[in-house]
Amino acid sequence: MSFPLLTATAALPALGAIATAAVPAARRTAAKWLALLVSVGTLVLAAIQLVRFQPGGARYQLTESHAWIKDFGVRYELGVDGIGVALIGLTALLIPFIIAAGWHDADPLETNSSRWRPTQGFFALILAVEAMVVLSFEATDVFLFYILFEAMLIPMYFLIGGFGDRAHAQGDEAAATQRSYAAVKFLLYNLVGGLIMLAAVIGLYVVAGSFSLNEIAAARASGSLHMATNTERLLFLGFFFAFAVKAPLWPLHTWLPNAMGEATAPVAVLITAVVDKVGTFAMLRFCLQLFPEASKWATPVIVVLAVISIIYGALLAVGQRDIKRLVAYASISHFGFIIMGIFAMTSQGQSGATLYMVNHGISTAALMLVAGFLISRRGSRLISDYGGVQKVAPVLAGTFLIGGLATLSLPGLAPFVSEFLVLVGTFSRYPAAGVVATLGIVLAALYVLVLYQRTMTGPVKAEVQGMPDLKVRELLVVAPLIGLLIFLGVYPKPLTDIVNPAVRQTMSDVQKKDPNPVVEAAK
Repeated sequence: MSFPLLTATAALPALGAIATAAVPAARRTAAKWLALLVSVGTLVLAAIQLVRFQPGGARYQLTESHAWIKDFGVRYELGVDGIGVALIGLTALLIPFIIAAGWHDADPLETNSSRWRPTQGFFALILAVEAMVVLSFEATDVFLFYILFEAMLIPMYFLIGGFGDRAHAQGDEAAATQRSYAAVKFLLYNLVGGLIMLAAVIGLYVVAGSFSLNEIAAARASGSLHMATNTERLLFLGFFFAFAVKAPLWPLHTWLPNAMGEATAPVAVLITAVVDKVGTFAMLRFCLQLFPEASKWATPVIVVLAVISIIYGALLAVGQRDIKRLVAYASISHFGFIIMGIFAMTSQGQSGATLYMVNHGISTAALMLVAGFLISRRGSRLISDYGGVQKVAPVLAGTFLIGGLATLSLPGLAPFVSEFLVLVGTFSRYPAAGVVATLGIVLAALYVLVLYQRTMTGPVKAEVQGMPDLKVRELLVVAPLIGLLIFLGVYPKPLTDIVNPAVRQTMSDVQKKDPNPVVEAAK
């Protein structure tokens, strides 16, 4: 039997979470280093996946399949395609930076705190989320995916509700209440979506007699599986609703600004750059593959909702006074681009959407983590409390600017390539949607540049006069992310080579071909 690489990639952070939680309360630093080493080990396993994955090979590779619940036909079935392996790489890449950025975020403030383990719990929960997210990108059994899709809500709930900014930990009851509200709202929204998906999962089993993607695909190909039109549409809506909540898509998005605003900056990155990608990934793997006809039926409405998300998120970002909520609304706008690219049903749109998932994760991590470093120095999330930071902390300001420019998709930085492909792919099939969505780029330039102007330029405010620049640990967190943004902006080919074959398979699932270019005849 070959080495179970996919299981090992998810099992390592799961076991690391248990080990980190078990570290004695007085050994907080040891717990941090253990969590960081485990995350680096997971990154190595994810890199081995990328090396062993063959873009021109079978659709699902490195597969594993074992009986789990025989009476119900549930199997422990894993496999990765180009989209899954790219997102596993993104997840494994970001977790070490999230851990390093949150190095002191869960340190207890009490002098005598040997009886408590907030630090151990914080890093153990992050590793637990990583394990579930990685396994969800690998699962090819629908029931197994559903279990992971729901289970990851538990550690995320405690990360949002139990750990906040340092000001929250100092006895600010109002802030603690807001944090609890954000955590409960996150949980309720996603639980409702998950329960609706559960009904659809059961319905799928009744119709198909299996939870296995491979078996269902084989049954479709052989003609032995037939779904009534209304049945397929209802099942599609059950799955899509849950994924749209997680993504998040307007109007199911309202939990995200609360969750990102109240969480620590590293946890905010975990939410939007890692966990939310499960929603958009699942739209490609499950909605389009399991319900191709229903996906085409729902496409016009979904594209409209995606365009609304793009414009709505960008407009609300322009009007924000809170730095973290601004990034949250910007992410809603970006997820609109991703979903629009998926349902444009063109190879350029879906390739761009997949690249956008990866590039958005890196750019949001860079911007939010630097914003977190900025907020920790001043103790405020309000934009109006800053001014002239670039004069006292030029490196911090410079990295903040690059993260912001990546967010607005400046040419030469990674998100530009993905956003360009999404717009080209959308315009070729839905020109009106492509034109309106372009306004989101203009608004992105507005909210990013205004944010930079108000916080970094102008006279130096007295409260930021003595603000220190980035420390070595913080530079080690931000510099590699910025380097990746530049590299993938100039040379995206390594990513496109991996994801394009998977996109072609998805296009084949929905039996769509790219529209022929319209060429006007010469007069």
